[in-house]
Parts: sequence; structure tokens; C-alpha cells
Amino acid sequence: MKINYQKILDDEIKKISEKKIVPTLLLHSCCAPCSSYVLEYLSQYFKITVFYYNPNIHPEVEYRKRVKEQQQFIDKFKTKYDVDFIEGKYDVDSFFDMAKGMENLKEGGIRCFKCYELRLREASKIAQKLNFDYFTTTLSISPYKNAQKLNEIGEQVGKQYGVKYLNSDFKKKNGYKRSIELSSEYGLYRQDYCGCVYSKMERNEKISSK
Repeated sequence: MKINYQKILDDEIKKISEKKIVPTLLLHSCCAPCSSYVLEYLSQYFKITVFYYNPNIHPEVEYRKRVKEQQQFIDKFKTKYDVDFIEGKYDVDSFFDMAKGMENLKEGGIRCFKCYELRLREASKIAQKLNFDYFTTTLSISPYKNAQKLNEIGEQVGKQYGVKYLNSDFKKKNGYKRSIELSSEYGLYRQDYCGCVYSKMERNEKISSK
């Protein structure tokens, strides 16, 4: 049965609003453009810290460019509550160890699901360590990411580390469209591949075959 993750999020936000509380949320972000709508939306209800942990991004110069863009966007973007920022370790070895044996798989399959888990597991560890009420990720805003898998993995690792995962499907309610609008408004750098070396190679192959 298909799960409506947007409704689950709506219900959770309703409960929070009725209690008149402002919980803390660790928001794993893959990039500034994807975080734009998510921050606009969730910062009305949560005190957010953006956690930038993406050891999959290749090459390092691309990683550094995306980190800088994320920090600059947070500084410029006005929210109800201040947004903090944490940069995770750029431990590329952990990504390549995870991807062993799956290097030739197409984007959107099991290698990507394992990459979701790598990043969400680290986010849940940090959320536990710093006593956040919730954690979640911006990844579900992308039409190329599997929201069901993201939420299943998020709930699983959240239970392991004792932190509540905030279910979401941020592409709903025109979230992806709004992220494009905000990216244009703030002049954000929008990369043309997911981030890892394998997605870059796949992108290059598609371009060369045209």
C-alpha cells in the first residue's frame, strides 16, 4: 500500500502546533537548492540545524562548492527561528567502501539506497548525540529520489538511535517547483548531477551519446 508521507508530516505538524511547542530538528541537507523550500516550510514549526554530510560528492572541489553555497544560503535566507549549521566529515572512504561491488549499477537502485542509509545513519547519530527532538533529510524533495525508501530507512535508523524521524515527501505541495523558484531568486548554484562519481559518469555518458 502506498503511504502518504505528506499527510503523516501534516499530522505531526498539527500535533506540534496544538501543543504550542517548537521542537529541535536536525535537517540533513544534500545541497542548498534542495534545502531552500524545506527550510521555508519547516522553519515555521521547528528550530532547525542543517547537517551537511555528503561524503558521496565527487570531486572534492564540487563538495566544497556545495558546502559554501549551503552556508551562504542559510546566512541570507530569513526564517522565523535562526537556522544553525553543522558540517559533517568529508569521509569519502566510507562512501567508496559502501559502494564496493555496486559501481556499475544505474542511478536510483540499491547503491543509492545504501547511500541514503549511510547519510541518514550519520544524521541519526548526531541527532542522538546533540539531543535533537527529530531528524530528517531534504532528499525527498527530488523527483529522482525514492521517498518511500528514504522514510523506511529514516525510521529504521531513528529507532536504532532513539531519535524520531520526521516522515516527509517534500516534492509534494509543489515543493520541488518552489525550490527551483527560490534557487532562481537567490541565485543558487544548481549542479547537473546527483553528486557521486558514478552519477557524474552516467551524466557524461548521456551527454556524449546525444
